[in-house]
Amino acid sequence: MLTEEQNERLTRVGAGTPMGELMRRYWHPIAAVAELSGPFPLKRRLLGEDLIVFRDGDGTFGVTQPQCPHRSASLEYASLECGGIRCAYHGWKFDTAGRCIEQPAEPENSRFKDNIRLVAYPAQEMGGLVWTYMGPAPAPLLPKYDLFVWEDSLREVGTVTLPCNFLHIMENSVDPHHVEWLHGRFGDYVRGDMPSLFSTHAVKIGFDTFEYGIIKRRLVAGQTEDSDSWKVGHPLVFPNILRVGGGGHYQFQVRVPIDDLTTKLYYYTAYHPLNGAEIPAQDEIPHYEIPLYNDDGSFMLDVIDVQDMAMWITQGPIADRSVENIAKSDVGIVHLRRLYESEIQKVEDGLDPMCTIRDPDRDVVIELPQEKHTYGAGSEFFRTLMLLGQSKFSPMLNQVLELFDSVDAAAEDRV
Repeated sequence: MLTEEQNERLTRVGAGTPMGELMRRYWHPIAAVAELSGPFPLKRRLLGEDLIVFRDGDGTFGVTQPQCPHRSASLEYASLECGGIRCAYHGWKFDTAGRCIEQPAEPENSRFKDNIRLVAYPAQEMGGLVWTYMGPAPAPLLPKYDLFVWEDSLREVGTVTLPCNFLHIMENSVDPHHVEWLHGRFGDYVRGDMPSLFSTHAVKIGFDTFEYGIIKRRLVAGQTEDSDSWKVGHPLVFPNILRVGGGGHYQFQVRVPIDDLTTKLYYYTAYHPLNGAEIPAQDEIPHYEIPLYNDDGSFMLDVIDVQDMAMWITQGPIADRSVENIAKSDVGIVHLRRLYESEIQKVEDGLDPMCTIRDPDRDVVIELPQEKHTYGAGSEFFRTLMLLGQSKFSPMLNQVLELFDSVDAAAEDRV
């Protein structure tokens, strides 16, 4: 268990808090590019701060405070122009760095605008997402983790907003035993199915800190330690990304704290058949919302990912870890909490935490370790994920299934 003080250190994400200052040392997604097709900026909240995100008429992305510094009108309704955004109320114009560059009603020779600035944060596009950095200058490089920069794959972004603290979700990432029970036994109970692939018992788990976070290993009944699920595993990329998948289906789950009590999840999926099949070109990486509830207000418990979300939400907005009973099987949770504490300490000592990249030679394409055949299954497991997981809501569902059907058919023809 944690003390109340320890729990506060790990869960509060506002400016000036230990976890909040750690999280501000990283770039976070704030929107999907596909969401920025409208005529106005998007209102967003990140690490306890209200913001707007936009793409101006030149295609440059910006992230700024939402209120005009003139008389506090909302810039959520600003017009998008070449060179920046213009407040609807009195026409003050700001560039993406937050500088005021026009004040139409002021005298022509006035320098008043030179003293006016919006709070603005650096913004970049990568992989169909808009990323922002809210920490001290100079900003580190935006890490080019593999799935975000792969070009020979079909990619998509699913999002959902949850009324709970981000640590609930991150701790789930280092809790392999929940797979057998929540997604296996309970999932089969909800659907009334025969035992599924998820019901296989985990006989051994392991966690190792590596350059980019934690490598998770899981050995299930019937596997040997030569299995890539044990030899390779898959990573939790520090501080808030889980990489999962296999067999041509790979995913980053990015858990972004909106504030102490709310978290935005980005399910970033890349479909990349292992046999080198030709991938159709994408003009834009699509975005879709993931529903949580049935029409009667109950959780969609037949959806694998919603099973997780129900467990996180029902822990309450912030779990009281002073009353928990940590067991030997929770070794991964203890490992993650200690890693957060060690990296918080680095920030408090004035050092860069792990996964802070400043050398451009290190930031080309960062290939992360990932087992190829999760639980020893191939296309059968992939289709289970597509049809029973959050991907069932994807606008690309039929296209992806057809792609993998063609891959399987080609493989049969070669036999």
